[in-house]
Amino acid sequence: MASRFGRWMIVSACIGVAGCIPHGTPPAGYGEPAAPRPPRQTAGTPYPADDTIRTTEIPSSVKQPTPSWLAKPVAADAVTIPDSTYVVKDGDTIRSIGNRTGAGSEAIAKANNIPAPFVVRTGERLKVPGGRYHLVRSGQSGIAIARAYGVEWSRIADLNDLQPPYTLRTGQRLLLPSDTEVARMTPEQRAQAFSLDIDDLATGSEPALSSNATPKAPTATPKKPLPKDEAVATPSNFTGRFQWPLSGAIIGRFGPAGDGRRNDGINIAAEKGEEIRAAADGVVAYAGSAIAVYGGLILIKHGDGWITAYGHAEQILVTRGQTVHRGDVIARAGATGSVNKPQLHFEIRNKRTPVDPLRYLPPSQN
Repeated sequence: MASRFGRWMIVSACIGVAGCIPHGTPPAGYGEPAAPRPPRQTAGTPYPADDTIRTTEIPSSVKQPTPSWLAKPVAADAVTIPDSTYVVKDGDTIRSIGNRTGAGSEAIAKANNIPAPFVVRTGERLKVPGGRYHLVRSGQSGIAIARAYGVEWSRIADLNDLQPPYTLRTGQRLLLPSDTEVARMTPEQRAQAFSLDIDDLATGSEPALSSNATPKAPTATPKKPLPKDEAVATPSNFTGRFQWPLSGAIIGRFGPAGDGRRNDGINIAAEKGEEIRAAADGVVAYAGSAIAVYGGLILIKHGDGWITAYGHAEQILVTRGQTVHRGDVIARAGATGSVNKPQLHFEIRNKRTPVDPLRYLPPSQN
């Protein structure tokens, strides 16, 4: 998939540090290189005259130590299987069929149009899609798996039609891009595989759990971060509504922003140190500075696939795994990342699709 503006800037301006296709859309050219994606804009204020990004120094209050998604190493030991058919036997489940054939249960369900809860019937003939499959081990994250194979996590998420809460399970098999697709990748696409965007953090940063394990319950205090090997338990349902996270002039709007760039949210002018508040009840899925263009960044999951993002903070006041309520102060505004004056980059995402926040916020900021 082609460059997005935020990804391109991370790769070109800060290699080493370290937008999206809606579900239901078939991956472009199954087994072939995906169609290009437009670049994204991530800042609401003008860039320097030479059109380069100079990220500001990230304060220690927003830095993150070794990220949880790289805590467990991943070996690139995928197994390639051919297309086949399977006749369902008594006692079979979609997962056991995957174990027998070497294919992923998600890929089998998708190939046979089997909806959740993925019931199969004795005697049914199922298509088993061939391809390269990675067997997920305990603690492995989607981002780490993608990097082991040198491909973008979003591509793997598309191929497997992953759905909220995007929790991987030990023993799960993930369909990977084909050897042919990987061989045709451009140098830019290979570099993108090792950069991050908000979609990666929202869908691929959690460690895999055993098949019968449950995510760690959220905490009400920011004093003790959730251990890196624990997955965040997010709300199952979104209850309530969104409120403005900060009051100020809109200086960057959602959508096309010129030169092929695209803004996945809105940018709101702020005073340095101004309070940033949670837009709705939820659980903090990420808090840190792994995406250089956003500086201090917080992601909150609200249930039903709804996610909000808050960028350019100079101070983060919450931790991963913490429960928050609408109106809670979660950070203080700054000019970290790619911007040159204090502001908030704010996004609302429905599953993996960015939506215009102005459609979901009250008409007044007061």
